[in-house]
Amino acid sequence: MPKDADPRECSIADTLDLVGERWSLLAIRELSYGVGRFDQIVRNTGASRDILTARLRKLEAGGVIRRERYSDHPVRYEYRLTPAGMELCDVLLVLMVWGDRHLHPDDPPVRWQHSCGEMVSPQVVCRHCGNEARRGAHSPTGRGARP
Repeated sequence: MPKDADPRECSIADTLDLVGERWSLLAIRELSYGVGRFDQIVRNTGASRDILTARLRKLEAGGVIRRERYSDHPVRYEYRLTPAGMELCDVLLVLMVWGDRHLHPDDPPVRWQHSCGEMVSPQVVCRHCGNEARRGAHSPTGRGARP
């Protein structure tokens, strides 16, 4: 849906406009795993080269990734997450945990391990009191939160 067709101001919609396509999120996944070369991203995601090129350009223009030259002859680049892109890894982790719970409950294909050795489990907490923000314990506010 075009941005001007969304009647509600919403950061979720704006974020999805930038990163919400399948190949964009899978490219971010690969970059979060340390895979930065175009051919590797194509191989690991199954994206077509032309679609992946378009998605990477959009992510670069949106400040999510940056290109770094690694070869002059021929000129080649690899991709890296920007600090804003690294923040999206938290979103991917939440999506992964949802998928593990609802699509792969018996055998999650990937787990994220913390440096302490334990598995990572994302949690949304109140930045004031530190309590977990569970459904029903919070409500939307702001100019886009009208009913």
